[in-house]
Formats: sequence, C-alpha cells, structure tokens
Amino acid sequence: MTATAAPLRVLLVDDHAVVRTGFRMILEAAGIEVVGEAANGADAAASASALRPDVVCMDVQMPGVDGIEGTRRIVADETLDTAVVIVTTFDRDDYLFRALQAGASGFLLKNADPDDLVTTVRVAAAGDALLAPEVTRRVIARFAPPPPAEPESSTPQPSPATRPVSPSAAPAVIPDLTEREREVLALVGQALSNAEIAQRLYIGEATVKTHVSNVLQKLGARDRVAAVVYAHRHGLV
Repeated sequence: MTATAAPLRVLLVDDHAVVRTGFRMILEAAGIEVVGEAANGADAAASASALRPDVVCMDVQMPGVDGIEGTRRIVADETLDTAVVIVTTFDRDDYLFRALQAGASGFLLKNADPDDLVTTVRVAAAGDALLAPEVTRRVIARFAPPPPAEPESSTPQPSPATRPVSPSAAPAVIPDLTEREREVLALVGQALSNAEIAQRLYIGEATVKTHVSNVLQKLGARDRVAAVVYAHRHGLV
C-alpha cells in the first residue's frame, strides 16, 4: 500500500480571533492541518519553535512584537524549516519590502480568494516563494532599477552589477552557472513556480528544485525573491 503523505501543518498568527477562525476553516477544508494560533510576533516565534509547522501565516500589525519582527525571529532560527507567509489587510510597499527583507516567502492580502490562501500555503511549504505578478513588478522596480545611461565621459564608471542585488545578499558578478541553471534562473525571474518550470523545461519537479537550490547557493542568495531581482538586473529576463 502507498503511504499517505502527512498533511501540511500551519500556524496562524493574527490578533483578531475571527480572522484566525476564518483561516482555519479555509485551510482545514482543504486538508491542511492548523496546529496552533498566536496573537503577536513574539508568541508566533515561541509557538513555531515548539510546534515546528511547515508554514506560518503571519499578520503584520499586531500589539507588542509585530509580524515583521516575528518573521525575522522565525527565519533566523536555524533549527526550523518553516516558511512564513505574510497575510495582511494593508497593500503597502513598506510592509511588502520589510517582510521580504525579513525572509517571508509570500505576501497575500486578506481580501484574496480562499483558494489563493490555500495555494500560497502549499507553494511556501514546497520551498517556493509566491508573489503575485503585480507584487513581483513592485519588487523589481524597487530593488532592480534599470541601469543608468552610459556617461559621455570616457572615465570608467562602476558597473551596476556592483550594487546590492536584492533584499537578500548576492554577489556582484554572475557566478559560473550551467546552461540549465541559467534557464531555470530566467524562469524563476518570471516568478514561475517549480511545477511551472518543470512543465516549461520538460523535466521533473524534483530536478527543478535541485537546480533552484544550486542557483541560490551559487548566487549567495537567501531566497527566490533574490533570484527574481538578480535575473532582471543581469538581463536574463
């Protein structure tokens, strides 16, 4: 008999109990287990350490320790393999960029469709970062501006590649990627998931995950958001 995969385990963090109840109903209806709840960032970090969920759905504005700091604490805990998805009412660039810099793997508004919440949790649990296309465009505009026009002076100018690449640190030059890794990086730069990349390249999803891991390691990048910015800044998209 084939073993049944364990359900995804999620921790819900929001200072409004009614919101947590709504999220719990949506996720449990989709076969996702809600293992705990918390009402601020400090409790979220403590609960994540104790419960070890696959994904934390984290609000931003909460009393005491907010969701950004809660995300930072969870991501910094090297004993955890937990992804954090920010779920907020406020579509604000400062929240978006601070959340990504803190290590969040996704950014979702509370007025999104229930299916979007389920999809975001599953994608984050699979090790992908999920950003809506409009969010991706904002990240690129913020962290990967177009290179400046060539100066008229013949004096050598610093290359745009020497600027910081993204919310996550990455090297100043393109590393020695294989041809396949460059293809994968270009598709990551289009904000495609591992499953979509596998379909595009006619390879297995596990193979894509290996390539993505190799690319992130060679870039010195913490996450896929860094890879998105890197791909755009270096003309791979």
